[in-house]
Amino acid sequence: MQREYHKWFSERLQKNMELLVFGHAGARVIFFPTRGARFYDYENWRVIEAISDKIENGWLQVYCVDSVDHESFYNFSVHPIEKLNRHLQYEQYILNEVITLSQKNNPDSPLFSAGCSLGAYHAVNIAFKYPYLFNKTVGMSGRYDLTKPMGVFVDLLEGYYDQDIYFNMPNHYLSNMGDEYLLNKLKQMEIILAIGQEDAFLDDTTHLSEVLWKMNVPNALHIWEGEAHKPRYWRKMVQLYL
Repeated sequence: MQREYHKWFSERLQKNMELLVFGHAGARVIFFPTRGARFYDYENWRVIEAISDKIENGWLQVYCVDSVDHESFYNFSVHPIEKLNRHLQYEQYILNEVITLSQKNNPDSPLFSAGCSLGAYHAVNIAFKYPYLFNKTVGMSGRYDLTKPMGVFVDLLEGYYDQDIYFNMPNHYLSNMGDEYLLNKLKQMEIILAIGQEDAFLDDTTHLSEVLWKMNVPNALHIWEGEAHKPRYWRKMVQLYL
């Protein structure tokens, strides 16, 4: 399996960012890490190994990116506005640096986004905001409203709410999407959501699926037994859904 390590200074984030690329051809997958995880964790957790046949056969080329979650949503030392601003800078890094790299490496191929836990939020949110870029999104064990406490998980925006937050919470902005072009692109996208029956994010994920269906946007919701919020489950999910 072809494996490449990349590191460069991101102008958007004003810091060095790292990522791993697995594969030589096929659909490009921007794979977002879980909360606080790193770009190498999916490899260490053998999630990449679980789809090695698809990678080696040239069906998938996987970009395991880093995150800045501890500088954005999980930075409780700054105001929520600063949290969101840092998140938006990260989004621009993905759009203008990572995806640009993928286009140079593998032009004219489909683009997917995927992620587990908080990575599912990143994957689904960016695909829904820019559906003309993405052909498929896969959210595993995800949370799509960061403003609402769920189980032991707190409101990451600490009660603050404004228009920018609204437009970055899929369970808020989707039902009011009025742009026909974006809506049509969303309807063309393959959308897969997977969640455990005992996961704290079950209701949130189910709600997202229901909102999509009300908009006549096809999507697949897969509910697993138990919590299913660990790498051993994600190894199975990627085999089925990526």
